[in-house]
Amino acid sequence: GILIRCPTVEWGKQYPYAFPIWFGPSLCFLNINHPDYAKTILTSTEPKDDFVYRFLQTWIGDGLLVSKGQKWFRHRRLLTPGFHYDVLKPYVQLMSQSAKTMLDKWESYAHTDKTFELFEHVSLMTLDTILQCAFSCKTNCQTEGGNNAYIKAVYELSDLANFRFRTFPYHSDLIFYLSPHGYRYRNACKVAHAHTENVIKKRKEALTEETELGRTQAKRYQDFLDILLFARDENQQGLSDEDLRAEVDTFMFEGHDTTASGISFLLYCLACHPEHQNICREEILQVLGGRDTMEWEDLSKIPYTTMCIKEALRLYPPVPGVARKTTKQYTFFDGRTLPAGFHVAVSVFGIHRNPVVWENPNVFDPLRFLPENVSKRSPHAFVPFSAGPRNCIGQTFAMNEMKVVTALTLKRYQLIEDLHFQPKMVARLILRSLNGVHIKIRPVDPQVWEKS
Repeated sequence: GILIRCPTVEWGKQYPYAFPIWFGPSLCFLNINHPDYAKTILTSTEPKDDFVYRFLQTWIGDGLLVSKGQKWFRHRRLLTPGFHYDVLKPYVQLMSQSAKTMLDKWESYAHTDKTFELFEHVSLMTLDTILQCAFSCKTNCQTEGGNNAYIKAVYELSDLANFRFRTFPYHSDLIFYLSPHGYRYRNACKVAHAHTENVIKKRKEALTEETELGRTQAKRYQDFLDILLFARDENQQGLSDEDLRAEVDTFMFEGHDTTASGISFLLYCLACHPEHQNICREEILQVLGGRDTMEWEDLSKIPYTTMCIKEALRLYPPVPGVARKTTKQYTFFDGRTLPAGFHVAVSVFGIHRNPVVWENPNVFDPLRFLPENVSKRSPHAFVPFSAGPRNCIGQTFAMNEMKVVTALTLKRYQLIEDLHFQPKMVARLILRSLNGVHIKIRPVDPQVWEKS
């Protein structure tokens, strides 16, 4: 495992509810790291903080992640049917195929005892998955390797947005625009937007052809893009082209980078804890019974694996924090108040490792998520997908993908920790490791497992 010396976690021990963090001379955030304080903010429909998220705006536009007020409300309502379980069901098959492509690539590491870096493989796999599930886009992004221009652009954009946030002079649009970083950011934006526009354009053409042929039922299932294109509000108004692109960009980013982080750290946790890995494997082999793809019905039959997934999400939340800006005064449970117009950061990472909330918070213990233990905690003690009205719309999709990938990985490989490579976590927009996430793997001998 990893020992973390994270200043915000350290300060959290001193101030178990909240403390101010200053960025430069004039910008202050109230950093919340306790469920009872977080609840007050997360149960409101307060807008996302315009300071943090405006650095993303030129890339992902006014999509669900950053939009606010009526626009956010309307889009959220139009997009919710895209995450109905009837829509999510056929995705399990596609997730299985993407995972299999990745695991086939790993075969070369399984027989060499060589350590390898997971995150880049997993990123390609989750991108492959979101492209297929949400946009019925079949690419060879996993086998072409990391030369995918779109993936490079997404990495560059999230790194530059983070760098800009942490570099005080870059808060000025003009200074950032004139800087070399601003130049790189604009170029990466062009690549990402061209990719998105191409996906939408192709689909619109395909839909026109299908309608002409009267063959709308030709595709077996409706994907997310269909739902975006056909979405209508009560005035029969659909989404404008600009809104469409913003939502597609938002989902491309949110739907692959976050799950890649979650899956990579999860597999790392299982490598570090063979005793839990073995229990998961027994459970999975029993459910799969020789099959090498997951079915929708299997997802609910792996409770121990699900607890391990949740515990990995607790220790390594893919989105380490969310920010809001208050539009009115708030009073917390202890009587303290916060004025309107204040920047608030809810530190998901801080809440998940707060010793007042969790016993031995840095220890990997899936039994924390046994129903009887969950019922003793605040529902806001575990918020990897945020909570309240602005929670993650794609959380079931993400959980399903994590279950499918874990099950198929453990069926084929034993995951082994390499003590020389411990992740150095860094809280960007998405939780990453500065030196990657490394493990070793060995093939699982099915005979041995059947006997055990």
